[in-house]
Amino acid sequence: MALTTTIFSLSILLFSVTLHEVAHGFVAYKLGDPTAKYAGRLSLNPVVHLDPFGSVLLPLFTFIATGGNGPIFGFAKPVPVNPYNFTDQKWGELKVSLAGPAMNFLIGVFFGLLLRLFALSGPLFIIFSAIAIYNFVLGIFNLIPIPPLDGSHILFSLLPENAFEIKAFLQRYGLFILVLIAVWGVNFIEPLAMLIFKIVAGRSLLL
Repeated sequence: MALTTTIFSLSILLFSVTLHEVAHGFVAYKLGDPTAKYAGRLSLNPVVHLDPFGSVLLPLFTFIATGGNGPIFGFAKPVPVNPYNFTDQKWGELKVSLAGPAMNFLIGVFFGLLLRLFALSGPLFIIFSAIAIYNFVLGIFNLIPIPPLDGSHILFSLLPENAFEIKAFLQRYGLFILVLIAVWGVNFIEPLAMLIFKIVAGRSLLL
C-alpha cells in the first residue's frame, strides 16, 4: 500500500512539474523568446524536464523526512530563457516566472471545482483531491523567494538594482535554505494548501 501511494504521489508530482515548466516556456515563447522551444522544453514529455536534485533527490529526501505522511516537494529543470528576446522588457521576466506557479494553481482550482460541481466521491474524490492539493502545495512552494524557485526570480525582478547583496546571499545559500524549508516548511505549506483546497472544493479532504 505504501509503495502504491508513493508511486501515485510521484506520478502527480511529475505531471504537475512538467506542466509547470511548459507554462514557463510557453509564456516566454509568446513574449518573443524561442529559446525553450529550440531546446525542446515545450514538450509534455516529463523526461526532458527532470532535474537530478529537484526531481529526484529532493522528493526522496522529503519523503523520508516526513515518513511518507507529508507532501513531496520538488521541481523540474528550469526552462532556458533569454530575457533580451522579450517584447516586454520591463515585466517579461516577471510574467515568465509567475507562469509556472500560476499553472499549478490553475490545475488545483480545476480539479477542486470538479469536486465542488459534481460532488464526486470514492476513488475519483481521492485522485482529484490529491491532484488539487499537490498542485496547491507546488504553487505555494515555488513562490518561496529562494533560488532556484520561481519566487526568487519574482523577487529579483522587483528588487532595485542596488540590492545585489541580497541576491548574492540567496544565490549562495539558496539550496541549503531550500532543504531546511522542505523539511520544516510542511508545517505552513500543507495547512495553507489544505485551506485553499477547502475553499475551492467546498469541503475538506477528511469529508
